[in-house]
Amino acid sequence: MAAFLLGAVLLIVQPQIVPSTPAIDLKAETSPQSVERELLKKTSPKNYFKENIHSNGSCRQLPQTIIIGVRKGGTRALLEMLSLHPDIAAAETEVHFFDWEDHYRNGLQWYINQMPFSYPHQITVEKTPAYFTSPKVPERVYNMNHSMRLLLILRDPSERVLSDYTQVFYNHMQKHKPYPSIEQFLIKDGELNVDYKAINRSLYYIHMQNWLKYFPLDHIHIVDGDKLIKDPFPEIEKVERFLKLSPQINASNFYFNKTKGFYCLRDSGRERCLHESKGRAHPQVDTWLLQKLHEYFHEPNKKFFELVGRTFDWH
Repeated sequence: MAAFLLGAVLLIVQPQIVPSTPAIDLKAETSPQSVERELLKKTSPKNYFKENIHSNGSCRQLPQTIIIGVRKGGTRALLEMLSLHPDIAAAETEVHFFDWEDHYRNGLQWYINQMPFSYPHQITVEKTPAYFTSPKVPERVYNMNHSMRLLLILRDPSERVLSDYTQVFYNHMQKHKPYPSIEQFLIKDGELNVDYKAINRSLYYIHMQNWLKYFPLDHIHIVDGDKLIKDPFPEIEKVERFLKLSPQINASNFYFNKTKGFYCLRDSGRERCLHESKGRAHPQVDTWLLQKLHEYFHEPNKKFFELVGRTFDWH
C-alpha cells in the first residue's frame, strides 16, 4: 500500500516535458523581436552539427564581417583582394539573405549553410552589395549580431551611375535583348531624371543614415573604391587593420595588367584577374549631361562627408 501511494505521489509531481524551443504564433506576435526569435529557432543544434561540422575541424559559421555595398562600387574586387589573407574565408556568391524575403524566411540555419567552411581562427565574410540601399537590412543585421563589423566600398556617385547602367546594358546584350540608351534614363522632359534608380542608389547619405541608426560609425569601414582601382594595396592595409588581421597582404600581391587596364592579383605564384564583366568601358555621355550629374550630387555628397567626418575626391 505504501509503495502504491509513493508511486502516485511521484506521478503527480513529475514535471511535464516541454519543447526546448516553443513554437511562436507569428499571427499573434509579429514584432521584429518575435520574428528574430523564430529565425533563431530554425538554427537547431541538431542540424548545425549534422550539416556544418567538417571532419578536418572546420565548420560553417555566421559571418563576422559583411561587405554591405555599394552596387558597382568594387565589392567583388574588394572581396577577392581580401581573400588573399589566409585568415579570411569568403562566401563565393552574393547571398541576399537580409534583403530577399524568401531567403530571410528560411532562417539563420539556411544562412549558415551558404557560408564556406572555415577554421576557428578565420573570419567568415559575405558580400551582397544590395544590402546598403535596402531599408530593412540594417535592423536585421543588428538583430543577428549588433557587434558586426561592416565594410562599405564607395566610388564617385556619377561614375557609379554610369557603371550601374553599363552592367544592365551588357546583361541585356548577352540575352540579345534591346536596351535604351543611357540618355533615355538620365533625361526626362529636358531635365535630369532624379527618379532613375541608379541615381537614387548613389545618394549615399540617405542610406548611411539608416545604417547609423543601428551601428556606430567605428563599426563601418568605408573603402575608397576609386583609390582601390588606382592603388589597391594601401586600401587593403586599412581593411586589415579594421578587421584586426595580422598584416599578411603586401604590395607584391598586386600587379597592373596593361591589357585589362586594372590591377590583378598574385597569390603564391598564381596570377588571377577579375572576370571580364568587371572594368567594362562606360558609355559615351555628353559633357553637359555629366555636368548635370556632378551638380546634382554636389549637395548630397557634402551631406555624406559631414555624416562620416571624411571627404572623398568626387566631383
